[in-house]
Amino acid sequence: MDEMEEMEYLQFSAKSVEDAITEACEQLMVTSEELEYEVVSEGSSGFLGIAVKPAVIRARVKGAAGTPVITNRENKAQVSDTAEKKPSQEVVREEKQENLEPSNVDGNAVIERAKKFLNDVFAAMQLPVNMEASYNNVGDILSIDLEGEDMGVLIGKRGQTLDSLQYLVSLVVNREEEVYIHVKLDTEDYRERRKETLEILARNVAYKVRKNRSSLSLEPMNPYERRIIHAALQNDRFVTTHSEGEDPYRRVVVTLK
Repeated sequence: MDEMEEMEYLQFSAKSVEDAITEACEQLMVTSEELEYEVVSEGSSGFLGIAVKPAVIRARVKGAAGTPVITNRENKAQVSDTAEKKPSQEVVREEKQENLEPSNVDGNAVIERAKKFLNDVFAAMQLPVNMEASYNNVGDILSIDLEGEDMGVLIGKRGQTLDSLQYLVSLVVNREEEVYIHVKLDTEDYRERRKETLEILARNVAYKVRKNRSSLSLEPMNPYERRIIHAALQNDRFVTTHSEGEDPYRRVVVTLK
């Protein structure tokens, strides 16, 4: 790889290839359809979130050249913090979805592959689970909702088990497809409930910062959850937010303006 080619790409790492692609899209301010990338490492999910290794990709905007390369941790932290405060890729995708052409992906085949994999996992866990799945060819989004008596086991601490399952399903359904398929795995509306919980947390922390006139640091969160905190307080007149640390221990800090 020559020096000129190296200058054209940025490197991104995250828990999964999908998350790394999302980070790249947010930092470069493009949709996944406008992104050119190569997978350096698919990482490792371990087993249900244990011994996870990050996925790594190199990416650039299609047709772009001369993109500066992040060369140190300080610059990387600054870029990541800026990206967290931008609208999430899900929002960008929804806003642009009306301009997308439907793909020719066989949604039924994708659903069957996902269901077979999950059924095997749940059978090994001896956990009865019902699944409702749908596929949207506009944006290529596979949505799966899980139902059962003990869904707390599948959610795990702060959704880590659910995120791990979502990552594994993403690997399975994308193995045979040229178009990248975005997977949304949920149960008992956990994603929306977690979002509401984080928004309440953000407001409570902002109140404490104003009252005590001192900064507060939240628990480590993944990029998606940190963006929720940033978004909840972005219009607050009294406090501001930034992130500190390296994933998976990166956290939001709330300070007085």
